[in-house]
Amino acid sequence: MMFPRTDPVVIMLVVDEERDRVLLGRNPNFPEGRYSCLAGFLEPGETMEDAVRRETLEETAVRVGAVRYHASQPWPMPYSLMLACFAKAESFDISRDDDELEDCRWFTRDELETIVAGRHEGGINAPAEGAIAFRLMRDFLDWS
Repeated sequence: MMFPRTDPVVIMLVVDEERDRVLLGRNPNFPEGRYSCLAGFLEPGETMEDAVRRETLEETAVRVGAVRYHASQPWPMPYSLMLACFAKAESFDISRDDDELEDCRWFTRDELETIVAGRHEGGINAPAEGAIAFRLMRDFLDWS
């Protein structure tokens, strides 16, 4: 019997609970106007929670405390499994990694609602509805 390789990827919606806002980033390879949740591969021997904290810190310099698993989704980038989490921000100043992100910023709940609905005045848009990043955003709006 042969088992296929699976590369776990964390994807996280970082939440500033006190100011009721979320952290979204823009990769230079995204379609124009697209902002999404942060994401990155788990390292060997690393927990999902530690990967969320490490990736967020490396890409944005934002420190994360509590991490809560939310859902998963297979992804067609060879052998990937997306592990979606909510992450509680413990710091708020952004210093983005220019190699990973073209932009990164905080969005209020109201702004996120317009992004998800496709009505943002600045043309900022969300990932497709079938993407787990969209589900994280939509579930944050629906359940918070």
